[in-house]
Amino acid sequence: MNLPLSTDDITFETFLQELPEDFRELAYEFKALCRSRKIKTPEDLLQVVMSYCGLDASLREVAGLFTLREERISDTAIHRRLQACVPWVKVLLGRLMSEGTECVQEGALRLVIVDGTTVQSPGATGTEYRVHVSLDLVSGQLLHAVVTDEQVGEHLDHAPLQEGDVVVVDRGYNQVRMWIDQADRGVSVVARYHPHGVRLYEADRDEALDIAQRLDEHPTHPICLPVEVRDAQRRGYLKGFLHALPLPPDQAAMARRRTRAAAKQKGRQPQQRTLKLAGWVLIWTTLPPSLLPTATIMALYRVRWQVELAIKRLKSILDLNQLRARKDSVLADLYLHGKLLYAWVVEKRLRRRPSHSAQRLDQPRRATPWRAWTLMHRELTAAISEVHRWSQERWAEALEVMQERPRRRALQTVPERVRQLIADCRAWGVSNI
Repeated sequence: MNLPLSTDDITFETFLQELPEDFRELAYEFKALCRSRKIKTPEDLLQVVMSYCGLDASLREVAGLFTLREERISDTAIHRRLQACVPWVKVLLGRLMSEGTECVQEGALRLVIVDGTTVQSPGATGTEYRVHVSLDLVSGQLLHAVVTDEQVGEHLDHAPLQEGDVVVVDRGYNQVRMWIDQADRGVSVVARYHPHGVRLYEADRDEALDIAQRLDEHPTHPICLPVEVRDAQRRGYLKGFLHALPLPPDQAAMARRRTRAAAKQKGRQPQQRTLKLAGWVLIWTTLPPSLLPTATIMALYRVRWQVELAIKRLKSILDLNQLRARKDSVLADLYLHGKLLYAWVVEKRLRRRPSHSAQRLDQPRRATPWRAWTLMHRELTAAISEVHRWSQERWAEALEVMQERPRRRALQTVPERVRQLIADCRAWGVSNI
């Protein structure tokens, strides 16, 4: 018998069940809740936080929602309470993220994809924050996320990589020292190679490898070259393999057009070497070809697109990029970490739903996570809003706390003469003026 969701299924209590058991004690420990006035419990406070961060309600809308559920409160009071919640929310997020790391089965091969995205508030002229995301490639599970300012670039230190992991990254992670550090930790790297960023060397040769010349020797066939990268400052080196796959003629021509267009925007002419390399896909890895040959490495790198889709889900479904607070403000910090906390709860609840394992990439798939994320977002919206608890007697108060601030330009009304005509018609009981 199929039963519909009951009221108990969409209460805020169902959201709280996904959090660490000691979330209440942590609220007092990190001084998110020091005095119980109108917001009396950690549960009420977290509901306010999730209304602002998870549901993207404005401060006045959060005040209106709280007024309908509990008692009248102003948006200024909401603002002050939210500012105190940042350390608490960060601890809760860290606990949830550590659950995903701890549940890795010992001895299991873990493929990790890492990427970053930018976030900026409305009207910003450039990047204000970066969110660095790590994803389990096979299960699609979010593993970790770090929020930094625009000065911090992409780096594998943002990801909780472990010995035995294989990490797949794009060309933004072409840093020799970073590759060597990860190899020392037992992490294997598969990276889109940037020929203008990192030099490759053949063993026992001091001159850098001329990649374009070597590719000319096999212009139509994939090749694999044993190479090494060198860190001049530390005088260290790391052995690896460069896999090269020529693009089909039409795709190569398109890639070269994009290269010319990008160079033209910068007022430059692309070099012939650059145009030649644009017709190839270059992947550098520490994994030997006896384990993963060129065709497999290329196919594995294409699956890296899943982290791009995960970031797009965070932005298009959960509105991660709808930051309304000013850069470097406490509310901006709270919003970004609170949004990630909300995303981890979405992910955790989905993992327990039937057929979730059908979305794993180590088996044939017929579905993507998009619609499941959308449905769960709607379910949690209902749980956080708790419409069934709204008091109709407080409706007028809720509208009052949400009303506009006094402004220099008043809200529009009809002209005074028209208002007088309306009053006269009402008094006379006529409508034809």
